[in-house]
Formats: sequence, C-alpha cells, structure tokens
Amino acid sequence: SNRRNMEIETKYRQPKRPNILITGTPGTGKTTTSEMVAENTGWRHINISALVKEKGLHGGELKEWDSFVLDEDKICDELEDIMVEGGNVVDFHTCDFFPERWFHLVIVLRASNQILYDRLVKRHYSKKKVEENVEAEIMQVVSDEAKQSYKKEIVVELESNSFEQLEGNVEKICDWVKSKSKSFEKKQ
Repeated sequence: SNRRNMEIETKYRQPKRPNILITGTPGTGKTTTSEMVAENTGWRHINISALVKEKGLHGGELKEWDSFVLDEDKICDELEDIMVEGGNVVDFHTCDFFPERWFHLVIVLRASNQILYDRLVKRHYSKKKVEENVEAEIMQVVSDEAKQSYKKEIVVELESNSFEQLEGNVEKICDWVKSKSKSFEKKQ
C-alpha cells in the first residue's frame, strides 16, 4: 500500500523534536487539553477533525453519522513534514493510522459514562451518535487501539471528568514536554 511505501521511504525521517498525540472518545476533553498544552509549551496544536474539514482530507460526508470518510493517506501526507519538524500536540479520536515514529507520548483521555453522555448531549449530537460514543468508551475502544498501535510504555491513560482533572492532566503533560525536550536537545 501507499502508506507502507511512505513508511519505508521515510523510516529514517525521525522527528527532530518530540510530538504528543492526545486521543480519546469524543467528549473526553481532547481539544481543550491540547489547546492548553500548546499554549503552555509554545507547541503547535493540530486538531485533525478541523484539518480534515479545512483541507478536504476526506472521501465525502457520512450524513448518518454527521462526520467524514477519512482519507488516512491524505492526512499522513499533509502532516509528514510538520511531524518531522516536531513540537506538535495532535488531537484526534482515533489513532491507529498515524506512523508510530511520529509520537513520543500518547495520552488517552477517559471520562465516566454519565459525564461523557451529558457532554455529548450538550453538543447536540444525535441520540444514535451519543449512544455509539458512550458505548465506545465503555468498551475502551480508543484505549485498546492506542495500546495496539504504540509501545505500551508511551501510552498513558488520564481521567478527564472535571476541570480540576483537566488542569492536572495539562500540568503532567507539560512536565513531560519539559523533560523530553531536554533529552532531545542533548541528542542534537
């Protein structure tokens, strides 16, 4: 496949600085967490959902789900140079198609079913979309996907039920950024 060839050609293109992926079921606080981390570190926040819409990196709309058919190759092509540059906080609800070499920390945000349900209803998601996402959280779909796609020592699950937890998560991630950036500087 095209992606496989890209991986072979670019396997020596390691990021010059670390990158973080913040993933989780919709409604777990990915975008807010990512924005706060980017603001506190000076890193670039990349909201994949917004990028897909803005740059048309999809194969059309799924009306029933109020979402898009992702074009994973297009997304990876669009991001390759930016990811090699490093210093990115990537935010998306799925994570199994990104090249493994891009990320040095993968955060999986988790939320309790009731809190998640309430957040999704506030977003005016359809009943079907709310139920589907709450079920995905119960089944740990995103968590399992992250653990299958990345080395388990870089995958960290964090509870994101309250603003206090969110702030604590941002602090933990920013501490990681500081220490990881130092170890990268030593390598250069």
